[in-house]
Amino acid sequence: MSPAHTVLQDVFGYEAFRGPQQAIVEHVVAGGDALVLMPTGGGKSLCYQIPAIVRQQQGQGVAIVVSPLIALMHDQVGALHEAGVKAAFLNSSLDWQQAQDVEWQMQSGQLTLLYVAPERLVTPRFLGLLDDLYANGQLGLFAIDEAHCVSQWGHDFRPEYRALSVLHERYAGVPRIALTATADALTRADIVERLHLEQAQQFVSSFDRPNIRYTIVEKKDVTNQLVRWIKHEHEGEAGVVYCLSRRRVEELAQTLQDHGIHALPYHAGLPGDMRQLHQNRFLREDGLWWWPRLRLAWASTSPMCALWRTWTCRATSKATTRKPAARAAMACLRRHGWPMASPMW
Repeated sequence: MSPAHTVLQDVFGYEAFRGPQQAIVEHVVAGGDALVLMPTGGGKSLCYQIPAIVRQQQGQGVAIVVSPLIALMHDQVGALHEAGVKAAFLNSSLDWQQAQDVEWQMQSGQLTLLYVAPERLVTPRFLGLLDDLYANGQLGLFAIDEAHCVSQWGHDFRPEYRALSVLHERYAGVPRIALTATADALTRADIVERLHLEQAQQFVSSFDRPNIRYTIVEKKDVTNQLVRWIKHEHEGEAGVVYCLSRRRVEELAQTLQDHGIHALPYHAGLPGDMRQLHQNRFLREDGLWWWPRLRLAWASTSPMCALWRTWTCRATSKATTRKPAARAAMACLRRHGWPMASPMW
């Protein structure tokens, strides 16, 4: 049995890899670069977490995971801790002393994976820490999550991702794996160019998701419509409702609480400890509805049973319609006779 398969079974509790996971893992463990396009729920995280663990066991050091989402960092690190993996994150939710402690753990070889925002990674201070690790042969790999953010053609372009080209220029020989759940051919080409992944092997999976269903309804008295939908069709289930503004997040969450539905708001304007508390409750409690602002779109291992999004009939950009879920929803709307309708992402 390979070291990767041993980690899959002993650490994560799975008997076998799914789809292209094994080929990706073995390629990265061996030191190869990779671009991975895999739908949400397809097991992208294991494609870098297992190589990180194996390479750390082989004495090759810590894996640095670039992620733009604080909520996702917390979720991933919490799950790794439960699996017995030494992991941490560096983001704005930590105070100065906490950040110092995490940096010390990284430098002293106590971490297997460290999650960091792209803005922090490219600071002179953090690059200096990475330089020290690299000089000592203790940089195991770089994983760039949500890699579509580097592309101006992607639906979530973030300029700071462009600076990640420094990883190729500064840390030769350290494998890099870029991952995304959504990127058409144009976006993939942009990712390759911007991150200097010309020699990377590409693993492109199908977006067929038979467990996802789109139901399109016209909005009429949307608040009461939502209350009825939850109580009559999804009583006792968990779900996420996305809103366009912080104010609407808090208003709708309070409205559902007034109707006896367990609901929690989540947006960047809440105190950090409250955001963390609400996220932890959503992950661990049954029948809880979570209200994030739309721009805080978030992935979780929580078994969410229902999902409500806010839709609008308006023109949309080509970048938005490249998102597979957006294209599928628009096709559904057109079949219902709404030719100009498009989802609001």
